[in-house]
Amino acid sequence: MNELLPPIIYQLGLGALGGFIVGFAVKKAIKILISLAMIFFLILIYLGFSGIITINFDKLMEAVKQAFGLGQEVSGWLIPIISTLPLTGSFLVGFILGFKVG
Repeated sequence: MNELLPPIIYQLGLGALGGFIVGFAVKKAIKILISLAMIFFLILIYLGFSGIITINFDKLMEAVKQAFGLGQEVSGWLIPIISTLPLTGSFLVGFILGFKVG
């Protein structure tokens, strides 16, 4: 039991620290990307209403549905994450804390 505890503690600490850093960075990046996307869409809407461009909303909605239809590919990378549960669990806790702080 004494030989098993240090590697688990190392995995938990490393996972939590890495998760915190990644969560913090991801939240900052998401904020920037959402701001840029909103500015882009506002410019598109303005150009569409002023008659400068024509937007095919059917094609736009089809592209958005395809972009967010990636949920079926998750199972391929979810199983290896589950096999490393201590590291993954502490990473997720750190990620959530970093995401909240960021």
